Amino acid sequence: MTVRIFIHGLESSNQGTKGLFFKREFPDMIIPNFPGTLQERMRKLNRTLSKQSGIRLVGSSFGGLMATLFALENESRVERMILLAPALNLMAFSDARERESSVPTWIYHGKDDKVIPLGTIEGVAKKTFRHLTLHVADDDHYLHKTFKGIDWQELLN
Repeated sequence: MTVRIFIHGLESSNQGTKGLFFKREFPDMIIPNFPGTLQERMRKLNRTLSKQSGIRLVGSSFGGLMATLFALENESRVERMILLAPALNLMAFSDARERESSVPTWIYHGKDDKVIPLGTIEGVAKKTFRHLTLHVADDDHYLHKTFKGIDWQELLN
């Protein structure tokens, strides 16, 4: 059975634009709220997905970092990841910075992202993900122009 989860960004919540979109389009998707530090958020993510497999992770910004860290620790349980302007620049501070993932991964990143500039994550992404599809969009960090045009049915079903 496929398990879908959306992990929001640092200053967002499960009630943000992307969370509400996924609630509407994928009613069975798990869309928790993640407050607190990275460690607190990761504990909650691990509890939420304990004993689950066939996982499809969607992570936005800081949630993209969380999804990546989860996948690196639980690779056999994760089918794919879709990362939206992921905060992979913070991998440098993680124990996982030298690890690689074979999980198929799609990254959507705006070339005009001022929050997490593309240049700060591109090298990390290519080093971390063996099966990477990188989409550089004419957009900013929030991917407002790009988000709804992503083929979510194809990626999540």
